[in-house]
Amino acid sequence: MCDTCGCGHPEEVKMNIPGEETGSDHNHDHNHSHSHGDDEHSHSHQHGHSHDYQHSHDHLHDTDHAHNHHEHDHDHSHGTKIQLETDILQKNNLLAERNRGFFDAKNIFCLNLVSSPGSGKTSLLEKTIKDIGDKLNFFIIEGDQQTMNDAFRIKNAGAPVIQINTGNGCHLDADMISKAVKKLEVTDNSALIIENVGNLVCPALFDLGESKRIVIMSTTEGDDKPLKYPTMFESSDICIINKTDLLPYVDFNMEKAKEHAMKVNHHLKFFDISVKTGEGMDEWYEWLLASSKNAE
Repeated sequence: MCDTCGCGHPEEVKMNIPGEETGSDHNHDHNHSHSHGDDEHSHSHQHGHSHDYQHSHDHLHDTDHAHNHHEHDHDHSHGTKIQLETDILQKNNLLAERNRGFFDAKNIFCLNLVSSPGSGKTSLLEKTIKDIGDKLNFFIIEGDQQTMNDAFRIKNAGAPVIQINTGNGCHLDADMISKAVKKLEVTDNSALIIENVGNLVCPALFDLGESKRIVIMSTTEGDDKPLKYPTMFESSDICIINKTDLLPYVDFNMEKAKEHAMKVNHHLKFFDISVKTGEGMDEWYEWLLASSKNAE
């Protein structure tokens, strides 16, 4: 179970490449042999450990001894309290730095796309791959709780892709990315784009080793989204506002949305786009190509 948010179990995570759905899980197996007299047996089990405990004990001894010449009263009390605390994200952060070093060494420009469900992440990736796939070598990691649907969409768009299904998990972590990159066989001088699980809460806490984090919101979600989920917007480098073609039909104020986002993170760079009509996509492509080149 995730120590941060309580979601999922490691054994639920599966990684599949479209066409090779044999399943690869994120398990930790431990074999133990036990010998009891003449009986010996072994068993395998999976487990994740989190220890947070308090140990305390109090002893109170009252003795009243009457003697011919004197009387003794003894009152012994003592308490011991031990607290163990560790940074539950420390392991992830260390793995993320390892990923980042690997990406730098291989000249892999890595983006982490985060958003709530339905913002248009997969549609954005499909159109981007189709429009500039001849100029940039894309590899895609798809994160969802279930199904291979998005992976098949990306494969049909023309890019190598691997699907990570997290089961009840609500985010990807650095270890999943490390395993997925190896299985996908991401090559040097490429762009690796991670489509995280649709969720504006937990993914904000998990560094994956990305070069840039891009938060995507749409005009159908409400312009106060940055104020409701400040950690996600604070931890992002780019904010893409999608579905601008729906502005005449929805109650969404573009200037207020940007104002709210800037209150949380005044370093954000914005792209206003419509994947459906292509509005603003050229500016997105220009930034993507220039940033990936600058990463070389």
